[in-house]
Parts: sequence; structure tokens; C-alpha cells
Amino acid sequence: MGKKLWVIIAGLVVGAVAIVLGHYGNPANMAFCVACFVRDIAGAIGLHRAAAVQYIRPEIIGVVLGSFAVAIFKKEYAPKGGSSPFTRFALGACVMIGALIFLGCPMRMVLRMATGDLNALVGLVGFAGGILTGIFFLNKGFTLKRSYDQPIAEGLGLPVASALLLVLLIAAPAFVFFSETGPGSLHAPLWLALAGGLVVGVVAQRLRLCFLGGIRDSIMLRDFTMLLPFGTLFVTVLIANLVTGNFNLGFANQPTAHSEWLWNILGLYLVGFGSVLLGGCPLRQLVMAGSGNSDAGVTVLGFLVGAAFAHNFSLASSGLGTTLNGRAAFAVCAVILFVVAILGLKKAKGAAA
Repeated sequence: MGKKLWVIIAGLVVGAVAIVLGHYGNPANMAFCVACFVRDIAGAIGLHRAAAVQYIRPEIIGVVLGSFAVAIFKKEYAPKGGSSPFTRFALGACVMIGALIFLGCPMRMVLRMATGDLNALVGLVGFAGGILTGIFFLNKGFTLKRSYDQPIAEGLGLPVASALLLVLLIAAPAFVFFSETGPGSLHAPLWLALAGGLVVGVVAQRLRLCFLGGIRDSIMLRDFTMLLPFGTLFVTVLIANLVTGNFNLGFANQPTAHSEWLWNILGLYLVGFGSVLLGGCPLRQLVMAGSGNSDAGVTVLGFLVGAAFAHNFSLASSGLGTTLNGRAAFAVCAVILFVVAILGLKKAKGAAA
């Protein structure tokens, strides 16, 4: 019961952070979204020029630095890496493209459901389907190459980069872009957002929170423990939305969302499938990178570049729906995921032989 109680508390804490950040200025239905916030950071540092989504989000900085600090404090900082870095980079880009076709990461999917957005509930079908596909390949022996112990400096890449981003956010030099309209212009106060990210980073690091992990473990191990924090997160935010009148049940008129049900499913299918191959959802990748895993750091770089591609080449969806380029990108990413999964089986069979 001890672990179950702690993960339930974790869900309450993360839910409370999302409620506070949403109340104090973060975009509606986007109080805490790893994919959306990484996309905003990509725009702020000039990797894309979509003026409506450019801001250095302190929440992402906080997650990385929070997980880094607690890993150091608990003496769990042990840099590892070298496991198929280019493959992880490509998978990270594909996961991000899938998230921006849906318009959100798994965490935003839960937050959107808690506001009554049925498009997110439809997307959950795709997310679960992607996880099931990934589990199929895991059961068949899929694996990426093993990681190795690395020098301490190798694990510092993302924490140092996050600290530099914080400096840029505070100094606001001319070469950093900040949205004047659109979702990028909506944000909670800097220090409140940073504190929220730190809290989520610490909680996620200590309890190994992962949005795919609960579904994966319930299927593979019949262990439902890690579903509890996300159920608690959903209920916490749902109650807050009902009390404040922010609950709007339906498909239409949902903030920063579209109602193309097939592409909501397929977008999150990429996220679920790719995250299983990577060994963690976008939030988990940030936390692992903060804790010294340079493979996760490479994956986060893939997220960043994937976000840039999504907006530079009109792959990302909008409230009006998906784009033709985005649909073509889905097909390319799906092929990449299946090729990686199949080649991973061949490597596993070769090692066994």
C-alpha cells in the first residue's frame, strides 16, 4: 500500500501544479504539455518562425533541473549512454511530430479529457494502440543497443542547456523570440512556472512517472500501480474544472484542438508506439535526461528538431485540423517506427544466436 499511496499523492501534486499554472496564465487546456512547451522553446531560439508559438517555457527547465537536483541528492546521478543515439534521435522527432498532429503530449491528453474534450478521449485509443504495438515488438525481443557507463560530464548536457535557457529567458536578448499573440504569449509568471516544473521533475524522478508505463505494465505485468497517478491527475483536474466552470463536454469549441478523429488517433498512435521503443514517454525522457541519461538527452534533441520540422514544413495541426504535409509526415514516421522495430528484432535474434 505504501507505493500506491505515494503514486496517488504524486497524481494529486501534478494535478495541483497544472491547475495553478492554468489559473495564472498558461493556455487553456495546455497548463502543462511537454510537446507544446518544447515546441515553444524551439521557436524561441529560432529553430522555427511560427510567431504564435515562441516562448522559453520555464516548466521544461524546471523538470530537467528538478530531476537533476534530486538525482544528485539521492546519489542516483550515474551517466549512461551510447544506445543507438541516431535511432533515438529519429524516434524522438517522430514522437514529437505525432504529438503535434494530435496537438499535445500524453499529459495534455489527460488534461484535455479532464476539461471535457472528447477529441482527447478519441486520441487515447490511438495512444493505447501504439503502446500495444510496441509491446508486441517487445515480446518478440525488440531492443536497442545497451547503454554504457559514461564520464560525469556526458550526463550534464541537458541540465547545463536548461540552465542556459533560464539565463536567456531572464535576460531576454534580442535574438530570442517571444510571441506577442497566440499560445506562446500566454504563460504563468516565470518563477511560478519554474517552481511548478521543479515540483513535477522531483516527483516524476522519485516515482518514475511515465504516461505509457502504467498501460504497458498493466498489460505485460498485470501491475496497475502506475495507472493510479494519472487517474488521480485526471480526477483532480476534472473536479477543479467542474467547480470553476471550465468543463466543456464535447468535440467542438475546444481550445487548441481539432475534431478530425482519425488523425487524433493516428497522431497519438505514433506517440505511444515510439515511446515504447524509446523506453519512456516525453515526460519520462526529460526526467531521465536530467538524471544523467545521455540517450534520453539525445531523444529530447530529437523532440526539439521534430518540433522545428513540424512548424517549418507545415506538419503540425491547428484548431482548423491537420495538414496534407502532416498526414504525409505521419506515413513517413510510421514507416520509420516499424523499420526500427523490425531491425531491433533482427539485432536481438542475432545476439541470441
